[in-house]
Amino acid sequence: MLEPIGELQQRQVIAATEGFVVRAEQLFERSFARVPILFDLSGRSAGMFKVVGRRRWIRYNPWIFAKYFVENLRDTVPHEVAHFVVHEVYGTRAVKPHGPQWRAVMQRFGAEPEVTFDFDLQGVPRRRQRTHPYRCECRLHQVSTTRHNRVLRRASRYHCRSCGGDLVYAG
Repeated sequence: MLEPIGELQQRQVIAATEGFVVRAEQLFERSFARVPILFDLSGRSAGMFKVVGRRRWIRYNPWIFAKYFVENLRDTVPHEVAHFVVHEVYGTRAVKPHGPQWRAVMQRFGAEPEVTFDFDLQGVPRRRQRTHPYRCECRLHQVSTTRHNRVLRRASRYHCRSCGGDLVYAG
């Protein structure tokens, strides 16, 4: 069974992250605040830069790093640091997540501006979302918690691809 990376490799990832932040400081001739680095990400994503209000942090998936450590040091670390740098330099309003600013930072890091990876994730624990029953005119559907919450907030409505009818909560 695959085990997540240990403390030694976590320190290597933290050092690599810091190295890219220092490189960004040199490139942009300014300093950047340091953000927490967590190894608590699960599922199919190797990394994530997260912003909630004024809080910012970088999350890494310790299981995917365990399976593909060298590749993630090379690709995921600069990817997430580039998101952080773009957020700090340009803000969030007019910037697309993988837009030209992000691609430019990746290139200045000497990293490929790739959005996703295509590795075999067998053995990597996957996050499982609960589903919720919804009904249309022709059948019962299972809707993810994310979509269910959007319906509850009245932020989205969903339709059946077969009959075109509205999906209505059946729970």
